[in-house]
Amino acid sequence: MTEEDQNEKPLDFIRTKVKEDQESGKNESRVHTRFPPEPNGYLHLGHAKSICLNFGIAKEFGGLCNLRLDDTNPVAEKTEYAEAIKEDVKWLGFDWEDRFFHASDYFGQLFDWAIKLIRDGKAFVCDLSFEEMRELRGNLTEPGKESPFRERSVEENLELFEKMKAGEFPEGSKTLRAKIDMSSPNINLRDPVIYRILHQEHPKTGDEWKIYPSYDFAHGQSDSIEGITHSLCTLEFEHHRPLYDWFCENLGIHHPQQIEFARLNMTYVVMSKRKMLRLVEKGYVDGWDDPRMATLQGMRRRGFTPESIREFAERVGLAKRENMIEVELLEHCLRTDLNKRAPRRLGVLRPLKVVIENYPEGKSEGLEAVNNPENPDEGTRQVSFSREIFIDRNDFMEDPPKKYFRLAPGSEVRLKYAYYVTCREVIKDEDGEVCELVCSYDPESRGGDSPDGRKVRGTIQWVDAATAVQAEVRLYDRLFSNPTPEQAEDGSDFTDHLNPDSLIKIKDALVEQAASLLSPGEPFQLERIGYFCADPDSTTEKRVILNRSVALRDSWAKTSK
Repeated sequence: MTEEDQNEKPLDFIRTKVKEDQESGKNESRVHTRFPPEPNGYLHLGHAKSICLNFGIAKEFGGLCNLRLDDTNPVAEKTEYAEAIKEDVKWLGFDWEDRFFHASDYFGQLFDWAIKLIRDGKAFVCDLSFEEMRELRGNLTEPGKESPFRERSVEENLELFEKMKAGEFPEGSKTLRAKIDMSSPNINLRDPVIYRILHQEHPKTGDEWKIYPSYDFAHGQSDSIEGITHSLCTLEFEHHRPLYDWFCENLGIHHPQQIEFARLNMTYVVMSKRKMLRLVEKGYVDGWDDPRMATLQGMRRRGFTPESIREFAERVGLAKRENMIEVELLEHCLRTDLNKRAPRRLGVLRPLKVVIENYPEGKSEGLEAVNNPENPDEGTRQVSFSREIFIDRNDFMEDPPKKYFRLAPGSEVRLKYAYYVTCREVIKDEDGEVCELVCSYDPESRGGDSPDGRKVRGTIQWVDAATAVQAEVRLYDRLFSNPTPEQAEDGSDFTDHLNPDSLIKIKDALVEQAASLLSPGEPFQLERIGYFCADPDSTTEKRVILNRSVALRDSWAKTSK
């Protein structure tokens, strides 16, 4: 084994299979994957894992990856969702080039294949309602019972199916079912429905169709039409694979290989579109792009970067069994990325006025501040300083405990990038609350260094009262207080575990001017506070609104070492 081979990362089970197929010449050694979301909601972090997998494998093996919308259910699908899906995939860093498709592109071919199954005696029109079919389906220990309409003639089935297509029957009155095996131990093979009547307008095909294929019938055949070689699905489709195979084999068409992997489960979030929709519709969150949601729209608004999400997907890897990933890993990936790219800025969330009594009145000066200590190429900026400044109220204590290194009466601290200051007097309002501090400064400590070598333990942030900009700061935290809200032992509903402190708004924070000039979504760090970005509402409401992306503390990095 060469040194280069030794340095290669081990392949996961999917990449191992793809490599074997390519090396054996299967599918002419082609590798062609697809990402096939249903446009019935916004993409979330679980979809991001699948996007990274499908597009990543295509790139790694010199293949192609399609983006296909599986739009077979017009009841739940919207153009709004379709456009958001394209936007999210692009934002995540992937390009389908000219390979953007819809399952509805193939409705004509799927209909013809359904006719073939009828002619071959492998499909029949059934008059049972869905409730009646469910009663005859059986269970894991008992076989199902055949429909009384199963033995209709080919001619009758063809005639009825054409009338279904023409819209001559009420919605839900008939279905087309595959004729497989009602005694199969795999319930998915017990004469599944492959077409149902829906008098619903489709976002793409309008009212052209009155019947729509099931997901199971459309999915594998769409893969086949597009020449997909490896159809990568989450584990809930494992028991659907025999049906996927049955359709391809009985239609005599190109047969892709379906491979399943464990879906993403993560603490403190829900990743079910149905449950996310409930959060939105019941007003628990402010829409699909609420920064507390695990949707890509919400994560982007909160300040997550595509690089951090791709890194998270790689670290999570692939498994054959369901597992639970700690949300701390996601936060760690974001901190690691932002630490390298996010410029530093000064700000105070709960301002406390400080008057520096020995600083000349009317004087203002510019002090040099480092933009990012992790990236010297980003250089420095000037921050203004004058006689009146604001510090954060949390950085002052009138009666501090031992080993308190921030500001207190008679104590000295370093103002970041500025001077050493000592608290001389505490001024209170009529309610006895501290409202102002009078301090003195050491003019020789400009830039935060002392010429006499004395040690000052505490360093705090500040803003210049003359130039600071008022901002509304939104401190986002985890949406749920229970790490597994969907699996509560007491049987409670997941909404019973919503975190009441998942959003705290601070309307009178102050930040330096440079922090107010960044574009929405552009990340920065408020020193000693956390990573932030401007909310899109800043533009529409013409005021500074900052979203906290993640706090500075990274417990996961420490515990994972």
